Amino acid sequence: MTFTVPTIQDITQPALAARLQRQLDNKTKPLGSLGRIETLAQRLGLILGSESPELREPQLVVFAGDHGLAAHGVSAYPSDVTWQMVENFLAGGAAVSVLARQHGIGLTVVDCGVRREFRPRPGLVINKVAPGTADALEGPAMSHSQCKVAMASGAALVRELPGNVLLLGEMGIGNTSAASLLLARLTGLDAADATGAGTGLDAEAVQRKISILRQVLARHPDAKAPLEALAAFGGFEIATMVGAALQAAAERRVLVVDGFISSAAVLVASALQPAVLQRCVFAHRSGERGHALMLAHLKGEPLLDMGLRLGEGSGAALAWPLLVSACAILREMASFDAAGVSRSEPSSVMS
Repeated sequence: MTFTVPTIQDITQPALAARLQRQLDNKTKPLGSLGRIETLAQRLGLILGSESPELREPQLVVFAGDHGLAAHGVSAYPSDVTWQMVENFLAGGAAVSVLARQHGIGLTVVDCGVRREFRPRPGLVINKVAPGTADALEGPAMSHSQCKVAMASGAALVRELPGNVLLLGEMGIGNTSAASLLLARLTGLDAADATGAGTGLDAEAVQRKISILRQVLARHPDAKAPLEALAAFGGFEIATMVGAALQAAAERRVLVVDGFISSAAVLVASALQPAVLQRCVFAHRSGERGHALMLAHLKGEPLLDMGLRLGEGSGAALAWPLLVSACAILREMASFDAAGVSRSEPSSVMS
């Protein structure tokens, strides 16, 4: 399977942006009084190219994969939790399952490289590149061929999904390490700044994790370009997500980015095609140490800041109602003229 990075068009539209701003300013409210909901409404209008944007059939995809580096104790949980959580997603018992069900969001789980053979069933897509990545301390986590296969499968998946919104989620014991490695290498941050507790490591274990990640970075000094870094540091689920994000951006879907690992996929995708970021809505600022720094690099303004660090796409699902409300404000809120409401008078200057 071959993969060609699609060209993502710049969607900067000054005329549409001005019309959207006028529309928001003429709603029955003081100027700017809906704060960042107004900013979000304008962003959604620009992404969808409409003064009356409608979000159709939102799709939340959980990309799952195992990591060879997990054998070094970089996570508080064993690798078996990856496949166990996939089963939990499919059974409807995980947080993201509950939230997707609550909000009517389509949920798909993708086996990108889990060390388990799953029984085919609705809601599961099996795109297994291999049963987990290799140990990045010993060599590249995946070959360049495997990386391209994963990206191509992500793009193909998105082409088959309905709707105009893609919410990004993931599952993979050890994948905060892969995300930290990508953040450190692609932004030049020190490993200590890019690395956090992940699934709940104590302070001593975090220091061991940082030491391991420093060794991995030293093991791959030439993996500097986006795809080279992606292959070296791994995550079949991250590589698949990169392909999905690029395809969604090419199709001008709204990309709702969850937490640290999903943002790492967007970091890679935007390094390949910067205009990807124009399609992104960042759901929240994770409690994971490196996420604030990653968002700063991406110039992403998160909608929520609630100390979330679950992953799965749970933060994206929690933020979803804000997107729905922002579009409803644009489409349904009355203007001063339509409602017969008087505007504020200019302040007079006392002599």
